[in-house]
Amino acid sequence: MIDDRNRAQVRAIAKGHPIGAIAAFLMLSLAALAASVAMAEDKIIHSHGYSYFGDLTYPADYTHFNYVNPDAPKGGEISLAASGTFDTMNRYALKGVSGALSSIFYETLLAKDPNSNTNSVPADTFGEWYGLLAKSLEYDEGKTWVIFHMRPEARFSDGTPVTAHDVVFSHNLLIEQGIPSYGESVKRRIPNAEIIDDHTVKFFFAEGKSRRTLIDQVGLVPVFSKAWYERTGARLDESRIDPALGSGPYMLDSIDINRRIVYKRNPDYWGWHLPINKGRHNFDKIRIEYFTDDTAAFEAFKAGEYTYRSEGSSKKWATFYDFPAFEKGDVVKEVLPDGAPPYATGFVFNLGRDKFKDVRVRKAIALAFNFEWTNESLQFGLFKQRHSFAQDTPLEARGLPKDAELELLKSLGDLVPPEMLTEPAVLAHNSKASRLNDRRNLRRAMKLLDEAGWAVGDDGMRRNSEGEILSINFPISSPAAATLGGIVESFMSNVELLGIESRYETVDPSQFTLRRRKRDYDMIYAAYYPIREADTVLEQMFGSEDAEFSIFNPAGIASPLVDAIIVASLESQTKAEDAAAIQALDRTLRYERFMIPTWYNDSYWVAYWDIYEHPKEQPPYQLGTLDFWWFNADKAAALKASGALR
Repeated sequence: MIDDRNRAQVRAIAKGHPIGAIAAFLMLSLAALAASVAMAEDKIIHSHGYSYFGDLTYPADYTHFNYVNPDAPKGGEISLAASGTFDTMNRYALKGVSGALSSIFYETLLAKDPNSNTNSVPADTFGEWYGLLAKSLEYDEGKTWVIFHMRPEARFSDGTPVTAHDVVFSHNLLIEQGIPSYGESVKRRIPNAEIIDDHTVKFFFAEGKSRRTLIDQVGLVPVFSKAWYERTGARLDESRIDPALGSGPYMLDSIDINRRIVYKRNPDYWGWHLPINKGRHNFDKIRIEYFTDDTAAFEAFKAGEYTYRSEGSSKKWATFYDFPAFEKGDVVKEVLPDGAPPYATGFVFNLGRDKFKDVRVRKAIALAFNFEWTNESLQFGLFKQRHSFAQDTPLEARGLPKDAELELLKSLGDLVPPEMLTEPAVLAHNSKASRLNDRRNLRRAMKLLDEAGWAVGDDGMRRNSEGEILSINFPISSPAAATLGGIVESFMSNVELLGIESRYETVDPSQFTLRRRKRDYDMIYAAYYPIREADTVLEQMFGSEDAEFSIFNPAGIASPLVDAIIVASLESQTKAEDAAAIQALDRTLRYERFMIPTWYNDSYWVAYWDIYEHPKEQPPYQLGTLDFWWFNADKAAALKASGALR
């Protein structure tokens, strides 16, 4: 191939030799010939789905996914609750709060969970993608391009065809009007998209970039109607109540701003015949009821105003399910296994603040968090303490580095702190559960702050050499205040014992969203996607190039070592190399201590009025309530006849 280095050599020859022009021409011709031969010899893969290493669980002639009930009845309504408010049905708007499930209308070339940005379909595999709008794809072995062959029968909900023109339009729209960090990342890696014909589209990938998550990224772009955008003049980044036209199995039925959203199943949906949809999308209607807070929402659930609840409060799960409908068996309370790694949640430092540059300050503040007391006193002992960004998976860094992980770290030379090679992976500290302020940990924290130059003044406050007070501002969103407020308040009370001025404030959801996007906080409760494999999203979450503006990187971490490991992970050629790189990345992220890990739950807590059913064998990677659960009309009729439900 002719790269920049080749071109530079050609220019040098042409400039320094009397027959340089002829030599340059010959070199270019030979390089072009070699490139064309290489392309001709390059293996072309044709498939009904995609995974980076080429291994697919389901064959081309699969009839349905193993975990679904292919005979699940269609019909009925499922109703859920949401807290807070919403002012837009465009989840891609840069301002405002979008309504729940507001991306449910849009489909992609390769299928994904319609309620998640990260989960693939099917729910019993990970990192495998199967055709939805695309019936098949082909790509060269080097993954320098991909061609999607679309299903000609695909239609938007108004009956107009979904074409390659819509795909390329959507790809470009997200680059131009979507989240800036996304657009910048995509432009660097995907320089061109080409319409071959109405139902064939080709994407080209940049040289010198990892081949990881390129094909699946373009395959997961939501496809909007080009004609709708041109007709309405709407922008992707602007708030609006009317959603853009989609092609998915659900459409908007009705909306009452800040009170209710109802989606209805499209009986004329173009894709009901597809094996990928067998046993899925079973409810006729999905209703979302909005409440000011979770207390009001729970009372409404008890009264049957909505019928399904995914419980996030340990207090409610442990003590609130004692109402008459539950005791009579009309409401079911169920614990279902969650095989997916948990989101990396915790208290995140804004590394853009100078006061947090010194890792000793971050270590000291972390020691003020008492997980054991919090879990026992405020969370009924129902949670586990998180340590890793790949918690409970084989990719989690454990103990000392060894084997392929050790070799990788050694290969990075001076970028790796020596203690990372000789000390076990960082674990969250232990605290005494008997009292909030563990004196041993607080003493350790005070010593670290002293060493970092934050001395205690006569007023008990810590100041640096310039006389600046060490302070922390910690905003939380008002809908989360009921469950998170007490925990943050307890944490901040310990922080104050260290001589740090602390303040946590409850703000409305729209203000919280704006402050998070602008990184207007000292600390925040936030989450990073769990690390499951090498993925270019790692660059957006942890990479230096996007650190200043990426909304996926609330800490703003920027580390040459992290960058080097991400590059190594993206260049891995086998699953073993992939695992070693992710273990090294997990070890390094924990060493950086930019997040105080909090808690996680390895199960789903769900409660519902006894009118729903689900597969006996729960797939490991999704709860799937809106995906593959179904409505039992006989049970619903019995509850209505008894007066339990209206």
